[in-house]
Amino acid sequence: MDNGEKLNHFDRRGNAIMVDVSEKDITRRFAAAEGTIKVNEKVMEAILDNSAAKGDVLGAARIAGIMGTKKTSDLIPLCHIVPLGACTLDFETDRETLSIRAICTAKTDGKTGVEMEALTGVSIALLTIYDMCKAMDRGMMISDIRLLEKSGGRSGHYRAD
Repeated sequence: MDNGEKLNHFDRRGNAIMVDVSEKDITRRFAAAEGTIKVNEKVMEAILDNSAAKGDVLGAARIAGIMGTKKTSDLIPLCHIVPLGACTLDFETDRETLSIRAICTAKTDGKTGVEMEALTGVSIALLTIYDMCKAMDRGMMISDIRLLEKSGGRSGHYRAD
């Protein structure tokens, strides 16, 4: 890739391509993403009391989200396979707003970033909560999925406002 060429997923003829990162330097890469699911009182109590019929909702969602980060390149077309060095998935529950916030971090030493991995982890975790609790609340709403922070690589550091 020459330095004057913009990174995108199309060649000069408009064909979809995987971005060539072969000439890029290996750097430490980090990304954090978040998202929220709004639930009803019954779901919140079942999650907090660990009494949901399908079992430990947040435990299963944590594992699913981490697995999702590892499968990102299988799910997102043209996404590079990234060997993750670390991944975390945590939850913050709020009884007052009946919401659960998922936060996923991903790290690697590589030639491309891990933003898509963190965003995928959050998405899969929230979808797992929905799946495990849909019998109690089909009106759950997943929202506000976004990149919180990324570092490493040529574009440098980014932090959401």
